[in-house]
Amino acid sequence: MTLIDRYLLQNFIKSALIFFVTFCGLFTVIDAFGNLEEFINEGQRSGGFLAVLGKYYGVRSLVVFDRTSGVIMLVAAMFTLTSLERHNELTALMAAGISRGRLAKPLIIGVLLLTVVVVANREIVIPYFRDHLSMTAQDFSGSKGQPVTARYDHETNVYISGRSAFLADSRVMKPQFRMPNNLARHGMQISAAEAFYHKAQTVDGVPRPAGYLLQDVSQPTELSSRESIYLDERPVLLVPGDTPWLEKDECFLVTEVAVEQIAGKAWRKFASTFEIIQALRSPSTNFGPDVRVGVHSRIIAPLSDLTLLFLGLPLVLSRESRNIFVAIGMCLGVVLGFFCVVILCQWLGNNCLITPAAAAWTPLAIFVPLAVLLSQPLRE
Repeated sequence: MTLIDRYLLQNFIKSALIFFVTFCGLFTVIDAFGNLEEFINEGQRSGGFLAVLGKYYGVRSLVVFDRTSGVIMLVAAMFTLTSLERHNELTALMAAGISRGRLAKPLIIGVLLLTVVVVANREIVIPYFRDHLSMTAQDFSGSKGQPVTARYDHETNVYISGRSAFLADSRVMKPQFRMPNNLARHGMQISAAEAFYHKAQTVDGVPRPAGYLLQDVSQPTELSSRESIYLDERPVLLVPGDTPWLEKDECFLVTEVAVEQIAGKAWRKFASTFEIIQALRSPSTNFGPDVRVGVHSRIIAPLSDLTLLFLGLPLVLSRESRNIFVAIGMCLGVVLGFFCVVILCQWLGNNCLITPAAAAWTPLAIFVPLAVLLSQPLRE
């Protein structure tokens, strides 16, 4: 890598950091202003207003980076090249025989490096902090929980609902599970004080299926005198009468619909792509087309970022403008047009008017040929 390559790459990274900090600052100021009273009260309880802000928004900066990474990379690349024009460095480089395409090379490398960071952040870092990210300014301790979005287990037709969900310990408060007619041997309703979701595991050499361990069961009563319910030799509801590892006031509902999948949409925002795909493959879950559109959009996200870059670079390298604000304005126009098409295609996919794959790939089918056409000066 030559000296000019390192110079451009350093300027690109500096610009990307500046714009990232700017976006985080705007988000923090706007969001904190609306929840100022909650932060002040929490600061008095936990030892400092600034410490609370840092803890709360420090983790959320990861989400801001994920949501704005494409825009940050494009604006940083255009700002770097426009700065060269403004200081007459671009003219000197062109006079030295360095082509426009050669100047774009370190910026493309920088975008590829940042793309790797974005993917790692989305698939590894954000899922690791999802318990913290699921908390709101009105519930720092997580004691209030999240509202439950009731969902069917499409393998057994059991209707799973409850008062609130707690992701930190995979718990549902006041669970209410409604059994279908063919499984309502002990009544239509199963109610308890709380339920804990457990993944499939082996304890003392005995395999246990995935599902909810209900404690302090209020309905049905007299569990010790009842028998477990099976569907085609598959366990659905285990009771202590014939399940030794259950206490007398406990029962176990076998299902693969985890707490994360009934706690609103938080699991989709903060789960990794692999986890979402695994949930889609489960016969117990049947998510709408919006989830499938989201998976395809995640897969093609690096290609979308590169497409935005090749749409924006020619706007700077093909004209002699030293006005940084004009370059940023052109960048915003490109981003606006691109994301309008993306939003339209996703809306069509979410409403089953086109397939999820088409909803994600159509914007690339439209803008990649345009990017190739606009990038002609870079290849000369």
